[in-house]
Amino acid sequence: MTINMLASESTLPAPVLLVEDEPLICRRLEGLLLQLGYAPEALVFASTLAQARACLASQPVALALVDLGLPDGNGTELIAEMHAADPGLAILVISAWSTEDAILAALRAGATGYVLKERDDLEVSLSIRSVLRGGAPIDPFVARRIIEELRPRQAEPADGASGETLSPRESQILRLVSEGLGNREIAEALFLSRYTVECHVKHIYRKLAVSSRTRAIHAARTRGLLD
Repeated sequence: MTINMLASESTLPAPVLLVEDEPLICRRLEGLLLQLGYAPEALVFASTLAQARACLASQPVALALVDLGLPDGNGTELIAEMHAADPGLAILVISAWSTEDAILAALRAGATGYVLKERDDLEVSLSIRSVLRGGAPIDPFVARRIIEELRPRQAEPADGASGETLSPRESQILRLVSEGLGNREIAEALFLSRYTVECHVKHIYRKLAVSSRTRAIHAARTRGLLD
């Protein structure tokens, strides 16, 4: 199946709001939407929460593709606002974030589906088409994380740890996590990329044998890693 084969419907819900701050990703998604049959004038672009809110204030949209990590906040905030204003609005998250916290927060806020940016063009196009047809596409990796979150957890070791120690950088990031900072805020504070911070957070989860920020903070305090 090719991408062009997906554009079989003569009428597509429009306009589409594309909320993405990375130019390369934005152009990629724009190209996919055009291949699906959208006209250029049917696409509305925003790179920040503020721009997205301004767009929504000036016109209603029929579909929203939203990234979570934006320069002025978390896309989950925007998802909650759009869902409250129009519970029937199709909202597809297209993000690099794959932690339980981010995934579940977006879905609880009202996202219709969730796909990772790393997927190829055909997979992303299929997710968009699924949303347009009333489906709720969930990336396979995301689905596994949700299933793991819902399964009863086995009792953890008394110290809740895997025996590995945190590196100085991981300890620094964990402290910022305990202060309530998100990955983007931590990245800006430490002059790192958001993806580097997310990688460190995953390593912290593994070493502490946890699966969320809340559990990581609790485990670290139990072990005396946080004052």
